[in-house]
Amino acid sequence: MSVNGQGVGAAGPAVQGTGVGAGGGAGPRAGAGTGGDGAGRAAGGLTVPQGTAMYVGAVLGTGVIALPALAAKAAGPASLLAWLALVVVSVPLAATFAALGARYPDAGGVATYAMRAFGPRASAVVGWCFYLAVPTGAAAAAHFGGAYVAAAVGGGATTTTVTAAGLMVLVTVANAAGLRATGRLQFGLAGLLVALLLVAVGLSLPHAHTANLHPFAPHGWTSIGSAAGLLVWSFAGWEAITHLAGEFRRPSRDLPRAAGVAVVVVGVLYLLVAYAVVTVLGPSAADSGAPLGDLMARGLGGGARVLAAVAAVLLTAGTMNAYYAGAANLGAALGRDGALPGWLAAGSAPGRTPRRSLAVVSGLGFVSLLTTTLAGVGTQPLVLLTTGSFVAVYAVGVGAAVRLLPRGSKGRVAAVCALVAVAALLATAGVYLLWPLAIAAAALTYRSGRP
Repeated sequence: MSVNGQGVGAAGPAVQGTGVGAGGGAGPRAGAGTGGDGAGRAAGGLTVPQGTAMYVGAVLGTGVIALPALAAKAAGPASLLAWLALVVVSVPLAATFAALGARYPDAGGVATYAMRAFGPRASAVVGWCFYLAVPTGAAAAAHFGGAYVAAAVGGGATTTTVTAAGLMVLVTVANAAGLRATGRLQFGLAGLLVALLLVAVGLSLPHAHTANLHPFAPHGWTSIGSAAGLLVWSFAGWEAITHLAGEFRRPSRDLPRAAGVAVVVVGVLYLLVAYAVVTVLGPSAADSGAPLGDLMARGLGGGARVLAAVAAVLLTAGTMNAYYAGAANLGAALGRDGALPGWLAAGSAPGRTPRRSLAVVSGLGFVSLLTTTLAGVGTQPLVLLTTGSFVAVYAVGVGAAVRLLPRGSKGRVAAVCALVAVAALLATAGVYLLWPLAIAAAALTYRSGRP
């Protein structure tokens, strides 16, 4: 999750794929701002390197500070195959959304394409899935940051939970006061994350031992699917490029190039980190709450965990701020447009703070954190609930691409491949797929009672 799936759009913090930015606007109206086929159109000043950097920033997220350890716990060294599989799946996904963005430049993202292909009900389902994914995702992200603080100070589960709750309070108060992370700040945080990953890998790889690759699949080969279900979190965000399509100088040429380079950069970074966690930390990776801190400690000593904790808290707070801002705006916009109760619409006007929607997001986030803490189940259920929603949205998005893109085009071929890949990812969600299905049923039931 990136801001994995929740990011910074052209108008300010936005939930990627919804088109809802700080300026208000909710999506998905058919034809809104698309201008038809954007091929070959000189629309903005964004270059391929700039677009690549923004795309990488949209996909990289705080999940990578914790998920390598969770994946190793699920599948052992075989989790490397899950990482590789997700990188491979990213190719048709990125190509699909690049093709959609090039043909239909629009800030509405997946919700707009769902509207075009399937109508307003599908668009409402996308909005609900994004809106209700944020509370569970934010609680998990806060827990990730809390685990780094606990590792740095020698604390335990209580330290992790208290820190996580503190982060959630901080971003709630900041958003209620109208303090938002700017696009430049979010871009800087993405740069900090890249630096943290490179430092952790660079310091730790000299201590790698290939003996830690054995046994390769201690939990059986099916565990690779379980690990992949967790790792979807780190690969959500490929749809973000559609928000920027209209900003490229030549969308039809530049956008696919930026997407291709971004896939390579993200894939290499993730595979390096995953390999380092498995080969350097070995079996202890499964029990690590702060794997990047542990990697840095191999090269710099225990004090490196403090540096990692500071970076993790900054990254988590910045990311959660974008989560909350985007989701609050989305909920208010959905309320305004009748897709959610009108009570949530307060604050949907440009320049206003949607405090009611923010209160719902924050409240559900605290419920998620409290429930998993009392149950003692850790962050894995929160991650899987969130990724289940992401995969469901991807299914709608690539399904729309199959319907909208011209037959025989490279984009449509990529969309068909992506649809097959997403179907496989849906299978990895297991019982957690019931969550987005329940959300979809609720959204459709609510819409059926509206004029």
